[in-house]
Amino acid sequence: MSESDGTVDAQDTREVIMEATFRALREHGYSDLRVRDIGAEMDLSRQVIHYHFDGKYDLLSSFLEYVIEQYEGSIEVDEETGPREELDMRIDRCLFGPEREGFSHWDRMTVYHELYASAQHDEAHRELFTEHYDRLRERIVDVIERGIEAGAFREVDADLMGQLLTDLIHVSRERRLALGHEDAPESARRAIDEFVLDSLYRASDEPENQ
Repeated sequence: MSESDGTVDAQDTREVIMEATFRALREHGYSDLRVRDIGAEMDLSRQVIHYHFDGKYDLLSSFLEYVIEQYEGSIEVDEETGPREELDMRIDRCLFGPEREGFSHWDRMTVYHELYASAQHDEAHRELFTEHYDRLRERIVDVIERGIEAGAFREVDADLMGQLLTDLIHVSRERRLALGHEDAPESARRAIDEFVLDSLYRASDEPENQ
């Protein structure tokens, strides 16, 4: 953003609008949100929103995609990264981060879950959440399958294990957000280690990053 004229480069405009939408949703909630509320959170003219989006619904659909992009993020792995280490990284990313300036991970998850709750009445948004859920599950399943193939894990039903891990992640987040149990992600992480991930090893093996 230019400090002198309050404008932004074209490539930054979307992020400015999306971050303003975060702030407006935190202030007003999903059901009461108006485009003017988002405009009030920006240094740009509100007309820039109408230029890029065909109304509130189009804007919120793009915002949901933006949130999902942040949530999924990128996990940096290479040929030296073992399957257990990669699983740990993916689970931690889902439960604890990433952190960005301006809002904590849980600030963002609060908004995410408000949209998630409303998706039961919105087929298009429900489809976006379903696709997001499926991608998270499939990535976990893929790591487990590769670990089995490499001999790092014992033979298990990778699809079922991936389903379990993904559901545990979602339930622990919901427990923190809906019930205020702030220790839910940490306790879920410990349970995942002890009762799920350690079960991927043969009884004779010591659980370790392989």
